[in-house]
Amino acid sequence: MFTVRRRQNQYGRAISFVAGVAVGSRLMYLFDPVSGKRRRMLLRDKVVHARSVCRRALDKALRDLGNRAGGFLAQAWASLRHQAVPDEVLGERVRAKLGRVASHPNSIEVIASHGRVTLTGPILEREAERVVRQLYSVRGVRYVENKLEVHKETGDVPGLQGGRGLRSPRPELMQEKWAPATRIIAGSTGAAMLGIGVKRGSVGMPLVLLGGGVLLRSLSNMPVLRAVGLAESPRGIEFEKTIHIQAPVERVYELWSKPENFPRIMSHVKEVRKSNNSYHWTVSGPAGISVGWDAIVTENIPNRTIAWKSVPGATIHNAGIVRFDATPDGGTRVHLRMSYNPLGGVVGHVLASIFDADPKHALDDDLVRMKSLFEQGKTTAHEHTVHREELSA
Repeated sequence: MFTVRRRQNQYGRAISFVAGVAVGSRLMYLFDPVSGKRRRMLLRDKVVHARSVCRRALDKALRDLGNRAGGFLAQAWASLRHQAVPDEVLGERVRAKLGRVASHPNSIEVIASHGRVTLTGPILEREAERVVRQLYSVRGVRYVENKLEVHKETGDVPGLQGGRGLRSPRPELMQEKWAPATRIIAGSTGAAMLGIGVKRGSVGMPLVLLGGGVLLRSLSNMPVLRAVGLAESPRGIEFEKTIHIQAPVERVYELWSKPENFPRIMSHVKEVRKSNNSYHWTVSGPAGISVGWDAIVTENIPNRTIAWKSVPGATIHNAGIVRFDATPDGGTRVHLRMSYNPLGGVVGHVLASIFDADPKHALDDDLVRMKSLFEQGKTTAHEHTVHREELSA
């Protein structure tokens, strides 16, 4: 008993120490004599934005819960009333169901009469039994008369050409994206499990891990492996940026097509080195730590589009596309869409954003520098001023 309590105390002291270090570093960051005031203003804006996001998410969840409850009550009430369903309504319900259980629903003719449904038309043998069985679950269907033409293969049957593949329905908790109501219920459950686990100390560690995973899954609305940055996919954090540059589209495209120049105008990019058909990028991450990866250009349409993606096994999986559109005033609208899976996933992104070291904030600053380069003829990065003519040389 005494050993367990001692371990719980050690566990609690470790958490307090880590929390103290985190709070202390954050306070030093916010009250820096040089940039502290600006950082505090940005933090205030983030808090206001986060509050607005949470309010909208809660409104969506409450509406979702209300709609689900209303639908459940309406279905329960209808099943108790045993009211006859008009033939037209029943026919539409059956056709809707066929769209989810048959690969060629348009080839099946439906005739509904007083709860009796007659099916005619071609169907694949592997689907016939399932289709008839599923139609009995449609409210109002009392009997299904099967007059379908069963075929083992599509062959030369006109009605079985094309079609679409069928996927088995997945439980909601196994889907990639959760509905608002599911997120708030699962998140509340995860938070409760996390709190109970923390109170129990080291004994409650399994509950902490499970509750933390459920809470992270509901907050990020993505699979846990992707949320923590362990998935082999660039789809972690997605964002878009658009900026107008008063310069011809040909000049703007020319700069983007030569990323080796980026370190001279982007303060967060340290080096871009071309090697065969790929580029090796080195950027400044949180706390000034250098992070590198290799990427390849997947699409390059002069004066229109440049797209890229990281190679398999990259430290940071990412992909993006930038589009160039000429504007009536002779300028260029640059639209950037990017996705990346940072170290630590969503958790790492949140921690980096607290210190304004995430790519979203970095791109805001770097795009302003690029705009200044074209419109003012110069910009400053890494404490050095570079002129537009130097990059053209």
